[in-house]
Amino acid sequence: LDKVFFLTAKTPGRQLALDALQRLKDSSAQLPLRVLEMVAKDKACEHPDKACHGDSCPLAKGFYDRLPVARQAAVQAGAWNRQAVRELALAHSVCPYYLSQEMLLWSDVAVADYNHFFDLNAILHGLTVSESWRVSVLVDEAHNLVARGRQMYTGELEQRHLKQVRQVAPLVLKKPLDRVWRAWTALLKDIFEDQIKVQSKEQGKDPAKFQATGQIATYTVCQQLPQKLLIALQKFTADATEFFTDGVLNVDSTLQAFYFDVLYFLRLAELHGPHSLFDVSVPDWALQNAERLHPHRPADSVLCLRNVVPAPLLKNRWTAAHSVTLFSATLSPPQYLKDMLGLPDATAWVDVPSAFSSNQLQVHVARHISTRFHHRKRTLGSVVDVMARQYAQTPGNYLAFFSSFEYLQMAAGALTASRPDIAVWRQSRKMDEADRDAFLLRFTPHSQGIGFAVLGGAFGEGIDLPGTRLIGAFIATLGLPQVNPVNEQIRQRMQACLGRGYDYTYLFPGIQKVVQAAGRVIRTPQDRGVVFLMDDRFARAEVQNLLPGWWQAGGS
Repeated sequence: LDKVFFLTAKTPGRQLALDALQRLKDSSAQLPLRVLEMVAKDKACEHPDKACHGDSCPLAKGFYDRLPVARQAAVQAGAWNRQAVRELALAHSVCPYYLSQEMLLWSDVAVADYNHFFDLNAILHGLTVSESWRVSVLVDEAHNLVARGRQMYTGELEQRHLKQVRQVAPLVLKKPLDRVWRAWTALLKDIFEDQIKVQSKEQGKDPAKFQATGQIATYTVCQQLPQKLLIALQKFTADATEFFTDGVLNVDSTLQAFYFDVLYFLRLAELHGPHSLFDVSVPDWALQNAERLHPHRPADSVLCLRNVVPAPLLKNRWTAAHSVTLFSATLSPPQYLKDMLGLPDATAWVDVPSAFSSNQLQVHVARHISTRFHHRKRTLGSVVDVMARQYAQTPGNYLAFFSSFEYLQMAAGALTASRPDIAVWRQSRKMDEADRDAFLLRFTPHSQGIGFAVLGGAFGEGIDLPGTRLIGAFIATLGLPQVNPVNEQIRQRMQACLGRGYDYTYLFPGIQKVVQAAGRVIRTPQDRGVVFLMDDRFARAEVQNLLPGWWQAGGS
């Protein structure tokens, strides 16, 4: 092998890999293992307020003049985690992000996020192909690759961004942007008129009279790509590329961002097929400001090329690697992952017996509780009662998982009101790394309390709280994705492509999140703990079959 790529879905998983590799290096002082931690550009940037070229950023100016000395210092240091690369880069006045990319050529192991290999513009995949590297790819927590693949192979264009760009664009780009605007509004007009025809026919009304009070739907799936709009976007990118390559400095960041969004959108349009949807959405607030759609007064719409099944776009990644190993505690059922990720038919599948036993973890199903949306207020008291009784019986550190921040706040407030003696801390929206670290630091070997978190979020997987740092978990949700127009369209497309629309869209992804969250409790062979699955649906056979075989779930 030339390289090993260890790919993770979230930051905590990256740190676990770095720690394991450091133990591997420490086991033999002479082991010449060069490990590079790769970080996203926006997280590595030292001057986010400046453009990424020498006339704006001091770390970009003269970069290649100072690079050889910085690279030599890095080779001698041998430690290339995020902090080490940053310190080396700043000591030599070069960009940390681009120094890390340079050191990729010298590394043995790269620890990186999924997108560094799987994204359409991924550097690890690009170098693997161009340099003819023989690589082995290790995909940590591989169940996440379904959702992340959809995200990576989805592109959006927002009409409000187009409005902003038209205001700041140079004269040479005004005409192509106006052409895009006209094609965009024509698309909306066509969608609106088609909807009016359908609605008026259903209600037996005259379309002309119906249109006077009609309104575009908030979400629409189009059967065909908007060819006139795509042509206008291609013309814009051609003119914009020529404009940028003329050496123009101080390009407006809004224009530049929109340009790259359009390029990605056009690339996805070339790859469009049964595995994806083209949809148009209009926010509710936009509809409130525009009572009816007019070609010269459109609503603030969003165009989306939405990936549903990542498999077709992942297949060339499997082909590029010498070997790939995907691993996770929640890769069940196998066919679901094979279908969604496009794994070769000859893929070997190993179900490794758990290192843990059923006497380490008590699993209780609260059959008397329903966490369905319309039952939550009625059963909130029962949810809080289960938590309070367990805490009173065995005080310690617990995690409580809920399906949304709103549900989390309801439950945390109710528990605090009834049991103010129990310490409570809560996950909040958009927590940065420092906030996430502070949340986890509350779980000490000697502390007691309940941390409230959202299922599928930052604390639902990839964190280690062994021993008495965590002795139990309450999961007050089945983890099913929300039923909404987008997910229903995904379900229909999944049914058409793979024949198991509901399972692939809702059931399997939901139970995977539940098992991952419960897996935070038992981390070592010495751990003991308890998990409460709070929903009557956990007692159903089709759900029980998706839970780990070593669990022995009992009713309560």
